[in-house]
Amino acid sequence: MGIKLKFLGAVREVTGSNHLVTTDISNAIIDCGLFQGRRQDFFEKNSEFGFDPADIEACILSHAHIDHSGNIPNLVKQGFDGRIVTTDPTRDLCAAMLPDSGHIQESDAKYVSKLHKRKGLPPVEPIYTKEEAEESLEFFTGHPYDQRVNVTDDIDVTFFDAGHVLGSATPLLEIGPDDSKVRLAYAVDLGRKNIPILNDPVQPPEIDWLILESTYGGRVHEPVDIGKEKLVDCISRTVKRGGKIIIPSFALERTQEIVYFLSQLRREGRLPDIPVIVDSPLATRITEVFSHHPQVYDEEMYRSFNTGEDPLGTINFEYIRDVERSKELNEIDSPMIIISASGMCEAGRILHHLKNNIQDARNTVLVVGYMARNTLGRKIAEREPVVKIFGEEYSLKAEVEILHAFSAHADRNDLLEYVKPLKDTVKGIFLVHGEEEQSRELFS
Repeated sequence: MGIKLKFLGAVREVTGSNHLVTTDISNAIIDCGLFQGRRQDFFEKNSEFGFDPADIEACILSHAHIDHSGNIPNLVKQGFDGRIVTTDPTRDLCAAMLPDSGHIQESDAKYVSKLHKRKGLPPVEPIYTKEEAEESLEFFTGHPYDQRVNVTDDIDVTFFDAGHVLGSATPLLEIGPDDSKVRLAYAVDLGRKNIPILNDPVQPPEIDWLILESTYGGRVHEPVDIGKEKLVDCISRTVKRGGKIIIPSFALERTQEIVYFLSQLRREGRLPDIPVIVDSPLATRITEVFSHHPQVYDEEMYRSFNTGEDPLGTINFEYIRDVERSKELNEIDSPMIIISASGMCEAGRILHHLKNNIQDARNTVLVVGYMARNTLGRKIAEREPVVKIFGEEYSLKAEVEILHAFSAHADRNDLLEYVKPLKDTVKGIFLVHGEEEQSRELFS
């Protein structure tokens, strides 16, 4: 039996994960993510697939992050009518995240088109709309961890907890007839051990071939406790200047982790008495989804919920849905913490907060997650003196602080530890989801 893998996205880069698995009788894809980067690249890379979507029988989805799930509505829009197989929490998260992605694309296209009109440029269109995203949800099926699911006539999949975000999985594909199955594991994205909220990653058994992420293939994260101390220092010195702390954050997981640590610091009396605001309707909805899936919490998180410690700040912090309240924040000239999406500063309300705050030296932009090449977030993280937001130039005068301790991605040591038990049995490892220098450094 012939099996072919074609890597169509997140190769020598970290966004737009999409991989084609072809057998003699089946076509399936693993993940279907949005590429995030320059606006022109965004439209070009996300508009076309390297296959005919109508020929694909199934999409195996590892988790709900938009760079892994975000192009599913476009897949359906272009003719896919198969099954999207994933975990139960990922299905529920996508029900919130994909329509939100469509809505953001429509809003940003409308805003940019208005700017273009002033300059005599043509309007822009979204890759897909909120309505098209909602239509794609009917193809999703959710499944528990550790349960084998038949996907096509010759592909089964079992989801193992990846410990990366709520519902994230390392899918193990078993391909071919029962007497000669090929076992392909997809560890993209892989979480870290001893991180709050979720359980540690689980390694599937008897792997023949492994597709492995390499986001931090050449880096080692600092311990979380050191990250907490730096978080306190950053907030304290910004408050002393009378500034705001602006935190671009992925609505899924990173926001909940940062709120978890801020809640801890508030209980410990180490957080200044300033407002903590989560300005993201999506993060608000996702936090609600968290409450529906306690079966995937780690022991500490489960205990915190049951003892009323408010680990996600739903009582003590402000979660904003209303756009008018979001706009009011830019009129308040006093210290506060604003956590807003998107995490790479490519869309959503964070763009407006950056536009209104990065030219004030009292403020701090706190980077707590990975910023892909050519994103606005990367340009801010690299402290470019002038950045473009909605096509207009702004001087970056705010302080920029970078904390890698809160990353939900495995670092070099984690990845090497993950593959160590496989060294005598695995037939090959494919590295994806990493910029080229990170992929090369992993096994150097």
